[in-house]
Amino acid sequence: MHLEIITPEKKIYSGEVSLVNLPGSDGSFGILENHAPIISTLKAGTIKVLQIEGGEIKVNGGSGKLENPMSDDKELFFEIKGGVIEMSNNKIIVLAE
Repeated sequence: MHLEIITPEKKIYSGEVSLVNLPGSDGSFGILENHAPIISTLKAGTIKVLQIEGGEIKVNGGSGKLENPMSDDKELFFEIKGGVIEMSNNKIIVLAE
């Protein structure tokens, strides 16, 4: 499934993932492939991502060009102050602060 994490300043992640754990307003929850559609608010905390082979992590300046493809599955962590998540058709969009 595809994940994008976007802040007001820039896109901080875009890539294929197998698992995302999120700090929901009513408690942490995880999303796997083919999860039912969901929209939820997020509180301050850590987003944990299990990136699958070939995902990309770094954003170049303000251009949005992605660099440094990963060659192995890898856990990534992103600290957020809050936000909103939408999951539909195996695409997750996180609008984070």
